[in-house]
Amino acid sequence: MSTAHVLLGVLAAQGVSHGYELKREHDRRLLGVRPLAFGQLYTTLARMLRDGYIVEAAHQRVGGPDRVAYRLTPEGRTALDGWLSRAVPPAVHVSGELFVKVIVALLATPDEATARSYLAAQRAAHLARMRELTAVKTGGGASVTELAAADYLLNHLDADLRWMATTVDRIGQLRAEVRS
Repeated sequence: MSTAHVLLGVLAAQGVSHGYELKREHDRRLLGVRPLAFGQLYTTLARMLRDGYIVEAAHQRVGGPDRVAYRLTPEGRTALDGWLSRAVPPAVHVSGELFVKVIVALLATPDEATARSYLAAQRAAHLARMRELTAVKTGGGASVTELAAADYLLNHLDADLRWMATTVDRIGQLRAEVRS
């Protein structure tokens, strides 16, 4: 995910916003996504200023430090539109810690038991998270955005569970290959 492009999108919707407002809208609109850290926010804003995607629109002081408000430039709008028009490329490499832990467990331990116990514990954690997300979906009161985030996460957890089941079935062969 490109933090800069998300912030460009928020600015496109808001018109003019200062850093704290951008962070608040990022975190409010992208439920289920890791909250934006202030350090990352201000580093990204500085880069966006440098690249000409945003400009300072106003300075305010209301009982605290100066607040700088930003607005989108035509170059920023072009960058945002370009990003939105490109499909997200499917992953080429496995980047999940789940996969890496299983391979390392098979490589670094004397038998398959460690990898099997890791997969069993991970399966339990996935199922617990699925129950939490299902409660969000069935409990009523969730926004459409919260439902979309829950569906996205549930589908990914389900894919992980299917991968774990397949891997447990092949654990002996996988261990032999990893250790060869």
